[in-house]
Amino acid sequence: MKRTQMQIALTIAGSDPSGGAGIQADLKTFSALEVGGRSVIAALTAQNSTGVRETFGLSEDVLASQINSVFEDGKPDAIKTGMLGDAVTVNVTAKLLKKYRVKNLVVDPVMRSTSGAVLLSPDGVTVLKERLLPLATLVTPNIKEAEILSGIKIKNLKDCLKAARIIRKLGVKAVLITGGHGKGPAVDLLFDGKKSVEFTSPRLTKEEVHGTGCVFSSAIAGELAKGKALKEAIARAKEFVSLAIQFRNTSGLGIAHAEPLAELYREKERYELLQRTHACIEQMKGKGVGRLIPEVQSNLAVAIDRARVLGDVVGFPGRITRMGDEFAIPAPPCFGGSRHVADIALTAMNFDPSKRAVMNIKYEPEIIKICKKLKLSIASFDRAKEPREVKVEEGSSLEWGTANAIKSFGGEVPDIIYDEGGMGKEEMVRVIANDVETLTELILKISKLYRS
Repeated sequence: MKRTQMQIALTIAGSDPSGGAGIQADLKTFSALEVGGRSVIAALTAQNSTGVRETFGLSEDVLASQINSVFEDGKPDAIKTGMLGDAVTVNVTAKLLKKYRVKNLVVDPVMRSTSGAVLLSPDGVTVLKERLLPLATLVTPNIKEAEILSGIKIKNLKDCLKAARIIRKLGVKAVLITGGHGKGPAVDLLFDGKKSVEFTSPRLTKEEVHGTGCVFSSAIAGELAKGKALKEAIARAKEFVSLAIQFRNTSGLGIAHAEPLAELYREKERYELLQRTHACIEQMKGKGVGRLIPEVQSNLAVAIDRARVLGDVVGFPGRITRMGDEFAIPAPPCFGGSRHVADIALTAMNFDPSKRAVMNIKYEPEIIKICKKLKLSIASFDRAKEPREVKVEEGSSLEWGTANAIKSFGGEVPDIIYDEGGMGKEEMVRVIANDVETLTELILKISKLYRS
């Protein structure tokens, strides 16, 4: 059988026993990008999610032996360097990478940890500037690292470009100054010697997140290993790290770390959620649920964890329609299948991220009595109080009504939100739950009592 040759990316960096950064995060990033990962430990750290306790350098011989062993087994398609610790380590790394005529070298000039520990000595910075950067395709300093490399203070994007020009004169082909540690939108500035390009994304959290620089630079290296051009590699890596930040993982007592495997976990969750939603709809059949379907028909929406947009929410295209005491679905569930009910779910999640499942059913005083009998929490809103701008903007009415009802309920998301309709608007009940299984149980309980 012919062996499939996989693109290979190498990380030369420090070891992080917490798993949130360093070679551990780098290798997870390579795997998530379907790139074979190799690693050389350039330094050791004693750290956890609360910070770095100690750092330990390795001998020249140990470092050189690792690098030589990797290259003797085949030249990597891309290399990323991270924490190197001291001048000796930087010097050995640069000497051997020059010997092997490496291509696609991404230098993440790690100088301090998130907690403030020094991860590269002043002499190490000097050698990095003089010997390692001239070999690099790209260097990815954050604002503080760019200030050290350039020798100027950075206060705005104009300063970033000025610093990038100075850093590029050190011999590196391109400079990417990352803005993930600043304020406002996360803007990364790329300068390749001819022109500058800005890569902008929303800031997903105000909190510090461990490992973002490692994941970002590793993702760029991984994309370069797959043959992507530099700008495309950066754009793809920015999407990758944004998702890793969105699905950050708190696994210890300290700060959260970026999750490089977020996309794999999310795809698994999306697949499973489709199966679960289909199973729950099957469970509702033959139980008289059709009697709960309103004149405008119904839909069911279930969001994945930390959903942000319509494409993160399962729904039924064409709505759920009544057929006597039963119902029919014109198409199987899919992501983005129901905008209106998805808006309710996303609005509820803004108040309580665990409330991820919604189904709309018809309003009748009897149904509200049944909900009270089931001891469900209930809130409502008055469509007559809708602001004018809400009435004229398509699709905003349900978001306003949901948010208004939740606020009137003290900010907690109730099990039931209803309204008694308005001009051209049918009265409606929304059943809200943590997951599609619990939602199904509530709908079946309401249906059973409504039929009796």
